[in-house]
Amino acid sequence: MVAFVAPLLATAFSAAAIEVARVVSPGDIEAWLVEEHTNPIITMRIAFEVGAAADPVGKEGLANMASSLLDEGAGELDSQAFQRRLEDLSITLRFDAGRDTFNGQLKTLTENKNQAFDLLGMALKKPRFDAEPVLRIRSQIMARLRRLSQDPGTVANRRLLEILFPDHPYGRPPEGTLASVGAVTAGDIKEFVDKRLAVDNLVIGVVGDITAAELAPLLDATFGGLPAAAETMQVPEVRAKAKGQTMVVDIAVPQSAIVFGHQGIKRDDPHFYAAYVMNYILGGGNQSSRLYQEVREKRGLAYSVHSLLYPLDHSALIVGGAGTANARVGETLEVLRREWRRLAEAGVSGEELTDAKTYLTGSFPLRFTSSSRIASFLVGVQLDDLGIDYLDKRNGYIEAVTLPQVNRLARWLLDAEALSVVVAGAPDGIGKTEKE
Repeated sequence: MVAFVAPLLATAFSAAAIEVARVVSPGDIEAWLVEEHTNPIITMRIAFEVGAAADPVGKEGLANMASSLLDEGAGELDSQAFQRRLEDLSITLRFDAGRDTFNGQLKTLTENKNQAFDLLGMALKKPRFDAEPVLRIRSQIMARLRRLSQDPGTVANRRLLEILFPDHPYGRPPEGTLASVGAVTAGDIKEFVDKRLAVDNLVIGVVGDITAAELAPLLDATFGGLPAAAETMQVPEVRAKAKGQTMVVDIAVPQSAIVFGHQGIKRDDPHFYAAYVMNYILGGGNQSSRLYQEVREKRGLAYSVHSLLYPLDHSALIVGGAGTANARVGETLEVLRREWRRLAEAGVSGEELTDAKTYLTGSFPLRFTSSSRIASFLVGVQLDDLGIDYLDKRNGYIEAVTLPQVNRLARWLLDAEALSVVVAGAPDGIGKTEKE
């Protein structure tokens, strides 16, 4: 069954309008497809609605380790043979794990599409997890964890999430720890793949030189052997425990990494678009944002500063970050909190709102400048349950945001006193501080 809907905005990807098709295979596996026959290339993104938040206690990093091993041998092909087959056919196949999703991407020449889809199916349904690649990938992950333990930005981000979610899986690093990665076995990884990756928690986006009629049987051949239903661990709903604390993690570096955040707004909240516009004005608009203007442009306090909405499946944050010399951390935090408080109390101006809406609607087509970005967008729209006509409706949601909506939302959402801060470095000029 194929339903053609939702003409996409004309973009640099194609001079003509693009249409999104819902393709349902004979085996009832659904994908969203954008046909683009200019180049003989097919790009596919997939996501399973399970991620690192479902890793068992003591086995944190399991999903991440599984994602690193799926292309390390499958079926009759060991790791070297599988990788050689990908290379010989110019096929890109990768996986990664986030907190809420387990993701894959496939890119192939049209002439090799059957082999490419076959290799993806083998990786998902017949992974080997042989001893050599498991040992090698584990060693690589551990080496990366050691490097990241000395990176101020990574350290600060991890510690902030531990503070905000102290008794919840969102507070644990998706990559795991040296101890937890060391505890993950090949059996654990196999069990994860066998039980967590299934048809009922799978979404698919495809872009490129393939028709709906060609794609439908490939969906069955690739994903048809997966379990019909996943065994998923229930991740509880949670609110961030932001108490306005400032924590310092001592690292001997000349520039400190600052991260901050508190409770945010979920993607399905009816006020999300007002929050989206508000955040653009606060810190999401790069050089036009208030934080950039006040922190960097006027005072030269930080090399970078930003804020963003971070909705998760079971919670939501508004977070941000800055990088500044150790001697200027205290002043940077004062200005940051002052701007947080000022927007909450005084709101935004009509001119700021107009400028933000103009940019957010006008720049929207720039998201679709490559097949990979379009495929990722198709997957994201499905994960957020926005509807296949979202591409038509999205700018209308932005245009409908009013000044009273933004200012009411800012008063409700932004709380400078609750803003939790972590500084990784050797900062000066900080008042109330919790040392680690």
